[in-house]
Amino acid sequence: MRFTTYSKYTGGLLDAIDLQELLDHLADFLLRSGFAGSPGQQAWWQDPEHEPNPHSIEALKEAMLRALLELGQLTPEMLRALRGQGEEAESARQELARLLDQLVERLVEEGYLNLKPGAPQGQASTDLAPGAGHVEQGKAASRQVDFQLTGKGLDFLGYRTLRHLLSALGKSSFGSHETPHLATGVETEAASRPYEFGDTMNLDIPSTLIRALRRGGPRVPLDLEYDDLMVHQAEYRSSCATVLLLDISHSMILYGEDRFTPAKKVALALSHLIRTQYPGDTLRVVTFGDRAQEIPLGELARVQVGPYHTNTAEGFRVARRILVSQKKDMRQIIMITDGKPSAITLPDGQVYKNPIGLDPRVLRETFREVAACRKAGILINTFMLARDPALVEFVSRVSELSRGKAYFANTATLGEYVVRDFLRRRTRRVK
Repeated sequence: MRFTTYSKYTGGLLDAIDLQELLDHLADFLLRSGFAGSPGQQAWWQDPEHEPNPHSIEALKEAMLRALLELGQLTPEMLRALRGQGEEAESARQELARLLDQLVERLVEEGYLNLKPGAPQGQASTDLAPGAGHVEQGKAASRQVDFQLTGKGLDFLGYRTLRHLLSALGKSSFGSHETPHLATGVETEAASRPYEFGDTMNLDIPSTLIRALRRGGPRVPLDLEYDDLMVHQAEYRSSCATVLLLDISHSMILYGEDRFTPAKKVALALSHLIRTQYPGDTLRVVTFGDRAQEIPLGELARVQVGPYHTNTAEGFRVARRILVSQKKDMRQIIMITDGKPSAITLPDGQVYKNPIGLDPRVLRETFREVAACRKAGILINTFMLARDPALVEFVSRVSELSRGKAYFANTATLGEYVVRDFLRRRTRRVK
């Protein structure tokens, strides 16, 4: 007879760590923007010779160590090891190094991260050499391996960001874009009305029978005519096409404040909201610096600001071309910026730049694009991350021309403002 002996399971520190909570805590690190361009074009506070690669496994492990400290997930022995105290510090450092390696491996195995080609599949290529005992050891190998967020990782960060934003708004549920107009549908919201050609055949059977009986009296078979048909009415719910227009000029990360990473998180949150709650809607992302271009949402995590000016006119032009091709009732541009327009694209493809003041030539071209958006029925809502008088004057004029709205926000309130505006969006039905 075969016997099975059971013993009490004693999990390790890795089992006690909530991987999703850790990933949520790492969101700013995973999405941080950085500064594009050559070393000579870096921001004044950066040291290009000693600046670590933000996408290396080494940088990821250092960020995870900080997150574990902030989350209170390290044991007292590990904390003493980090301070260099106690006789068992060396052993605790080994355990901490193994924990960080295992966390990287888990993130890869569960599909949140990918390693660049050349790294062995299924492991993070950060295993310590035999006999190694310090977290610092193995950094040379870690610097040679880069990581990137997968689609699952981006979707998770979008979900968590959206959840945080909705909790701040006091929202627990949300539905489609509401309008003040009624249409025939499945969900009953108002009194029924006579059927008209083209309506959904969502018949109000009791009302239809009553009309037939009043007209022809109670008899069998019942004489039912076209005019007897009654249909339920439901709230007309429209579809919306949105372009998120993101400023990637150098001011978005100047002075030590990263304003672009919060904008990335807003884009991911909107993407998750639209995909899960508004399946008929679309969201596209356009960045504008010296030039404007559409980027896939999957590439958003690695987009950086650069030594660019602010070509707002071309941003509007690219966004308008995208939206005009969308057959939606509602079309809107959500622009996130912190600077006045300072560049335009000339007919020959050259970029004219003038960062000093409000250049009349640049303003004229930008307002021409705003007017074209209004003519195409596209609403422009602007979210400003600065309060420079020149920017306020420019945005006020854009709002006036496009009949849109302007919001003053900071990096802490940007997401709340954008999501609130999106959820409260109301428009008339397009005939």
